[in-house]
Amino acid sequence: MPGDLPTLKQLRLLLELDKADGIAGAGHALGMSPSATSHALKALETNLGAPIIDRNAPGVELTYAGRLILPHVRDMFASLKLIQTMAHAEARLETGVLRLGSLGITASLKLLPPILDVFRKRYPGVEVFVIERTDLNIEQALVDRKIEIGIIILPNERFDTQVLATDELVAVLPAKHELAAAQTVSLRDLARYPFILTQAGSGGFVSKTFARAGIEPRVTHELSQLTSIFEFVARGQGVSVIASSAMPEKFEGIVFRSLKPRTIRRVGLACLNEKRLSPAAAALWKQVRRNS
Repeated sequence: MPGDLPTLKQLRLLLELDKADGIAGAGHALGMSPSATSHALKALETNLGAPIIDRNAPGVELTYAGRLILPHVRDMFASLKLIQTMAHAEARLETGVLRLGSLGITASLKLLPPILDVFRKRYPGVEVFVIERTDLNIEQALVDRKIEIGIIILPNERFDTQVLATDELVAVLPAKHELAAAQTVSLRDLARYPFILTQAGSGGFVSKTFARAGIEPRVTHELSQLTSIFEFVARGQGVSVIASSAMPEKFEGIVFRSLKPRTIRRVGLACLNEKRLSPAAAALWKQVRRNS
């Protein structure tokens, strides 16, 4: 019966035995003494459960079992070499995969593109995959290790983070709305009208902002596309709140007004542990830190 799995050194001895004139010579090629070679050979045959050397043959001749497994041993060492080569290439960022999470339009259109432009020029062999989700979904994807780095709303003590940008929440109103005449709008005033809640990146932050103020908006629509929100607002279907960095240069029929009190939002990179990032993720993390 076979014993334990053979060690790499024992299998290397098998490869040397196939091309050596004697058992001692095979061991010598691996830096082993004759006694150590004999011991390793005996242990290999015990682990395999079959003799691999024909003791009755002149010189060194493999048994049928030895010849049978020899190609597989060669394949195994070739695979190990390939693993080593690939790992070395990935460590030097000649190859690799980087999975990122993007927080809605602010990250996808304004924050990530310049970061990834620099990264891809430096490391063209690294494949970058980006998923766009809400803040809470990005957090969960980090915890589930579906992504290594995500852009989320800060602060967040669950993760290692670094700030990317700061903006603020603004009210979105129909151009002819009665609140549009003022330069600032309160959350309490907004709560008097049908409210269109964004389900894009900042949706959770908007909801928390109302909750912290002890105000419950009269939500009549929940929309994930900002263009849909703007169109609904422009048609007088309600009012909304979005992040200022997601404001378009122009959208017919709507206006944007500052909130009072002013509500600041910080957005940044997050990971579970910056000291345990893959080489590709660590390179991106360091790139952003150097340029911040």
